[in-house]
Amino acid sequence: VGAVIGFSLVDTGRPALAQNPPLAELMQPGPLGDMSMGDEKAPVTIIEYASMTCPHCANFHETTYLELKKKYIDTGKVPFIFREFPLAQLAAAAFMLARCGGKERFFPMIETLFQQQRTWAVQRPLQPLMAISKQAGMSEATFNECLKNQQVLDGIEDVRQRAANKFNVQSTPTFFVNGKQLRGAATLAEFEKEMAPYLKE
Repeated sequence: VGAVIGFSLVDTGRPALAQNPPLAELMQPGPLGDMSMGDEKAPVTIIEYASMTCPHCANFHETTYLELKKKYIDTGKVPFIFREFPLAQLAAAAFMLARCGGKERFFPMIETLFQQQRTWAVQRPLQPLMAISKQAGMSEATFNECLKNQQVLDGIEDVRQRAANKFNVQSTPTFFVNGKQLRGAATLAEFEKEMAPYLKE
């Protein structure tokens, strides 16, 4: 019986998936490369799959993530990898804009988009998105070119499909702490519980 722990025994018409995928497979970046911060040699890696239009993701980034960053990511104890899992076309567009800004501007852009989510996750998103992009130093021409960049869109979609098909990601936010899946906006205490075995001094 021990061998089936972690597998779904319910016949959903899909192959049974292990809840926690092989770490080596999970750590492989998508076609656009991973966006990460923190010391990659640290003993624990947190991966987040998020959608830019997801209110729970925005709330997480404005609360728990700030504590996590200050206590673990900035101190070199934990690297943090942020991956795209757009639940709508608008979320994909926001990710494209963050990617177009380059690596240095990626995380500041993501944070701004989450903070101002209510202003652009609306019926007519282009003007507010352009305003945010201009604040980040993007010209109108770059903004328009970025949203037509099929290669970036395909790369983002590749990350989403791989997460859904191979890693059983079904909602956002979904986290992996050294390969163990945590669904929903986990609290700092929940992260600390999962990280503790790896962070023993």
